[in-house]
Amino acid sequence: MTAGAAPHRSLAPGGRAAAAVVVVALVLAGCSGGVRAERSGGGFVQGEYGITVVPVGDRVDAPDIAGESLSGEEVSLDDFVGKTVLVNVWGSWCVPCREEVDDLVAARRELPVESVAFLGINIRDDRAAAQAFEDRHGVTWPSLYDPSSSLLLGFRESLAAAAVPTTYIIDADGDVAVRMLNKQTAQTFVDAVTDVRDSADG
Repeated sequence: MTAGAAPHRSLAPGGRAAAAVVVVALVLAGCSGGVRAERSGGGFVQGEYGITVVPVGDRVDAPDIAGESLSGEEVSLDDFVGKTVLVNVWGSWCVPCREEVDDLVAARRELPVESVAFLGINIRDDRAAAQAFEDRHGVTWPSLYDPSSSLLLGFRESLAAAAVPTTYIIDADGDVAVRMLNKQTAQTFVDAVTDVRDSADG
């Protein structure tokens, strides 16, 4: 195990102990304050914030994520069956979200659309403000409009959304593979999604 990493155990529904997940250590990336992600034993050594990686055999189903998008269309996680899906929880009012969005856009450009999808969950926001935010930053993927944050409740059975932004990576089988708290960099997103996608291929 990477130095500084520690096992973390949680309880599944019914009180049954789930297998350990790996909460990977924090490493500062120089004086710039940037975040560096490196592969390390199937997880990540990364910068400013923690990433929780769930081993393949220990993952649980992602919650049902469905509803109306900011543009008024019906969208569901089931629309992306067979793909690795990055799910980003955000709000236009959220300063770290504003700092992170360009990295998400850059990651979307780098990752193949054939095997990877992006989906946003916009919470506690004004619809017009959220749409203007997406237009301003060139966001091309759909975001579910969730002003009450009700869609996040389902993640309590796996890894709760403990911050805004929170990013989940759902594997091609529809299971929660990674949770990323707070803002991340484009390279962190690319590396995390690629690791999850490749673990399914392996």
